[in-house]
Amino acid sequence: MSNLLRSVLSSTETRQDTTSVVKTERPWNVVVWDDPVTPMSVVVVIFRRIFGYSNNKCTQLMLQVHHEGRAIVWSGANDRATSYCVKLQVAGLQATIEKDE
Repeated sequence: MSNLLRSVLSSTETRQDTTSVVKTERPWNVVVWDDPVTPMSVVVVIFRRIFGYSNNKCTQLMLQVHHEGRAIVWSGANDRATSYCVKLQVAGLQATIEKDE
């Protein structure tokens, strides 16, 4: 490369900041609400079947629903949260999704 070309290239180079900001979307929560109809043991079975959680985790979530009136049972992408919500509703539970705070 000639000196003239090097000189032109170096004088026209601009330094760009390569730092990029990754914007992450807040996750969606799947919320199960307490209902007076569904037996607690059935709720545990539904959680195990849909989420594959351990019996311990399913029991803890069921007790949270029972005592607090609701529990966040899963958080993540909107499409998957919607899918889980529909599966819970088809299984007979009252479930909704909400944007994480």
